[in-house]
Amino acid sequence: MTSISRKLIFWLAIPLSLLALCGGLLHYFNVVAPQVLSTDRLLKDAQTSLSLRVDEVGGERQVIGESPTHARFAVRDRSGALLAGDPALPPLVVEGAANSFFRTVDVGGRKLRLLVEEHPSALGPLTVTVAAPVGGDETVARYGLMSTLLWDFVYLDITLILVWVGIQVGLRPVLQLRDEVAERSPQDLRPLVAATAPRELAPLVTTLNRLFATLRASVQSQQQFIANTAHQLRTPITAMLAQLESLAAEPDAAPVRQQVASLQEGVRQLARSANQLLTLARADPAVNLSAKREQVALDALAREVLGKFLDRAVQENIDLGADLASVSTRADPSLLDDLLSNLVDNALKYTPAGGSVTLSTGERAGQAFLSVEDTGPGIPPADRLRVRERFVRLPNSPGHGSGLGLAIVAEIAGLFDATMSIDSGANQIGTKVSIVFPAAATGEATGDRA
Repeated sequence: MTSISRKLIFWLAIPLSLLALCGGLLHYFNVVAPQVLSTDRLLKDAQTSLSLRVDEVGGERQVIGESPTHARFAVRDRSGALLAGDPALPPLVVEGAANSFFRTVDVGGRKLRLLVEEHPSALGPLTVTVAAPVGGDETVARYGLMSTLLWDFVYLDITLILVWVGIQVGLRPVLQLRDEVAERSPQDLRPLVAATAPRELAPLVTTLNRLFATLRASVQSQQQFIANTAHQLRTPITAMLAQLESLAAEPDAAPVRQQVASLQEGVRQLARSANQLLTLARADPAVNLSAKREQVALDALAREVLGKFLDRAVQENIDLGADLASVSTRADPSLLDDLLSNLVDNALKYTPAGGSVTLSTGERAGQAFLSVEDTGPGIPPADRLRVRERFVRLPNSPGHGSGLGLAIVAEIAGLFDATMSIDSGANQIGTKVSIVFPAAATGEATGDRA
């Protein structure tokens, strides 16, 4: 992910570095180069004057002994033997196409600027070296160049640090806006405060507020649709069941009582499936962006659910019991009711006559939990993840379920950041489904038992 501050520093560092180098070059050509050129010009004049005085007299080599410019010099033959001049000057040989070159060397602890040139003569080529000390002005100029470059880059570093600090301070409102949005829960769709935002961020804040308003309207529309659909489905289905019960009680309906009973069971299954689909829709995170969260006593909720299923458990000869410790969590009570009801409905559906279903609530490690344990056939470990998916039913499952029970439980648990686990029951018999809520949402347990 690209960082704005790093990108700004990078694009500032390149031109500032080029400017520092240009400043160093400008200083060199204005201060150092003239000093070097002055020394080189002096050496060239001395070389020209001295070369005119190298001659051949009577078949013997003779060099007139002093440079007219009083510069140090040395004349050597091809073998490097000194013919005249200063023996301290190093013997340098001219190579390549050029017949002369400049060089700066250290002789006797002093820096000398040398001009080495090769001259033809009757006795063969002679190498004439002329030397002059590097002037104090040139040394000062070179030191000044290095000092200028050093300061330029120190100045560049300080500038980049100050720019980075300025960028961090300037981006602070952006970071504050980021943190404010990041710290909100998905359910918090309140508009952001645009009055305190900088002018550059005002359009972004306005756009975010418009998005939040659109989401709020969409959520309210979906919730209204679900409520209307529930009403439109439940009313005729309830009326149909009532009519079928009245029909089954009529003596004249005796010949078709078996068909009426089958029709009643089908309508009940339709009612159960419709309720499950509506519950699944209500548990959708996209619909519950603004789901209410209030303190819910899990033990009291479990007692209410027990009351709803007690008659069914008695009819099916199933022992429906509870082990309830007083504990609470923050959630939507109606959705938690749906969650627990689906767990108990599933447990009763798969538990054979003479079996038992137990509801438990309590707290472990600071986290509230509720669980439903049955003595049914159990769920193989390999299928415990798959049964959380929608419309998944295991082979040889009893009844005509739609495979939505555990999917609803998983959706509602995820909505409140709770974790769902499926394990074997006591003594590896049956199934135990547990829902553990986050510690931050857990209320204090009193230790009461029901």
